[in-house]
Amino acid sequence: MNFNFSPMMQTTITILTTVGLKILGAIAIWIVGRWLIGLSLRMISSALTKQKIDPTLIRYIRSAVAALLNIVLVIAILGFFGVETTSFAALIAAAGIAIGMAWSGLLSNFAGGVFLVILQPFKVGDFITAAGVTGTVEEIGLFATTLNTPDNVKTIVGNGKIFGDTISNFSANPYRRVELTAQLAHGVDPQTAIALLKPALAKVANAMAAPAPDVEILTFNPMGPVLAVRPYCSNEHYWQVYFDTNRLIRDTFAHAGFPVPEQHYSVRGPEEFTLAKTA
Repeated sequence: MNFNFSPMMQTTITILTTVGLKILGAIAIWIVGRWLIGLSLRMISSALTKQKIDPTLIRYIRSAVAALLNIVLVIAILGFFGVETTSFAALIAAAGIAIGMAWSGLLSNFAGGVFLVILQPFKVGDFITAAGVTGTVEEIGLFATTLNTPDNVKTIVGNGKIFGDTISNFSANPYRRVELTAQLAHGVDPQTAIALLKPALAKVANAMAAPAPDVEILTFNPMGPVLAVRPYCSNEHYWQVYFDTNRLIRDTFAHAGFPVPEQHYSVRGPEEFTLAKTA
């Protein structure tokens, strides 16, 4: 019994050739598409930079455009393979709705990111406190913001949480106030301590002359009066002024011979308490 393999081989070769050409075509489309996407993103960034758009907004636009163009590229490749892209797009939309319902938190972060970019409560490089995290803003992404904390820890916080919480931007104003206190003993005259501290604060490096430092009686406690010591400085010099002022308080009081603040207690025995009541 003889079998004629020629037609079968010819069909197989034809199919393999067609599939191979399709794969090569898809690869070519992917390479060219990715190159065009990169070119488009560079052109968009260049155009926005020339218009002096905020860098945060440029990054946000780049991320959104890149995601959209990559989806278009994938659909184009599927269409090249003969997949019905209209049905596929409808399927993506339906899946997007289902995923959106399941991932409401992700959409909340996305919406928060949109409002952060539009309202701009802070920008890249600002020193802020948001959602309980304090640090320098490194990046504002589609879904999360990256902060670098003062102890050099990279921290990523969801945009929804940031936008729904209180935001403190320490870089928004040209200067800020350093909040410190100085404890005095009961025997020390507060006005004498104030008169010593005020001129000394003017010598602290990077402390501002205007506004002038504040030194006033803040409160009293069992050890004695407590002074509020508040120099002003730029945000970048905050910690240097903070620590230098603390050293200044200690050195000034030590040089003046002020006694160390102590808390005193009076303890009475039962007999003394009885005599006190009788008297």
